Amino acid sequence: MAVYTDVSFEDLEALLAGYDIGVPLTFKGIAEGVENSNFYLQTDRGAFILTLYEKRVKRDDLPFFLGLMEHLAAHGLSCPQPVRDKDGRHSTMLKGRAAAILSFLTGISLRRPDAGHCHAAGEALAQLHGAGAGFALTRPNALSVTGWHELAAATMREADAVQAGLGALIGDNLAALEKNWPKGLPSGVIHADLFPDNVLFMGDRVSGVIDFYFACNDMFAYDLAVLLNSWCFENDGAYNITKGKAAIAGYRAQRAMSEAEVSAMPLLMRGAALRFLLTRLYDWLNPDPNALVRPKDPREYSRKLRFHAAVTHAGEYGF
Repeated sequence: MAVYTDVSFEDLEALLAGYDIGVPLTFKGIAEGVENSNFYLQTDRGAFILTLYEKRVKRDDLPFFLGLMEHLAAHGLSCPQPVRDKDGRHSTMLKGRAAAILSFLTGISLRRPDAGHCHAAGEALAQLHGAGAGFALTRPNALSVTGWHELAAATMREADAVQAGLGALIGDNLAALEKNWPKGLPSGVIHADLFPDNVLFMGDRVSGVIDFYFACNDMFAYDLAVLLNSWCFENDGAYNITKGKAAIAGYRAQRAMSEAEVSAMPLLMRGAALRFLLTRLYDWLNPDPNALVRPKDPREYSRKLRFHAAVTHAGEYGF
């Protein structure tokens, strides 16, 4: 929720003494950050992002996140790369928080992606899944079924104050997903948060994928479900099957999907919607007084969850 830690120019100079990236010319906070404190840094040698990791990102997970970005970039995916300090380390400490300097990518994220952008995003996701092969570290998905159960327990009492019937919607869908959640589908490294604001474009071309701080090991098809949920619904809550077909075609152009994966998509779409409903609901009910960004409305994902609960066949998504 964009909880910022102030970094003075003196703090920055002390930090940069440990790096070999030149003399700072411009340094400013980035208001769009959601989970961490981010700053744009321009030196006489290039542009970078300084990230301070706030409470939701655990320091013990940083070797996975930062090592993954390095691995993906080495295998052809355009994503930020951590800048190692003079001692070869990915991260350091600043103002009592873990911090890292990453390469800056050019491009813009789109508020209203069209079908062509959805196709390109699907391609990029499949490329990410392929590039992640062979990465040595693993990280379980803390926001899968077990995590949903914990979030539901923490929010159920107040859910109906946010939207009538929300508690029952969560409880009924969680019970169904716990009973029927797919197992044994192709898995590996996934992004787990590939919303439009985490994909950069130059024209119609993807110029970079960013924000890997929910990345983990899980089912590839679940990651596609996250993308379809976040890219293919219109503001009125309707699923845009043209965008869905485009995103799916882009993905399948780069990675073939098994029949079992396709058959599981209605459940995976429900699960992805429930995941974001629950995390948004928790943040809505527990706002941080220091946050610079208003928590996202969980009701967007309650509408999506109701839609998915009525879907019986993957063809309704564009397969």
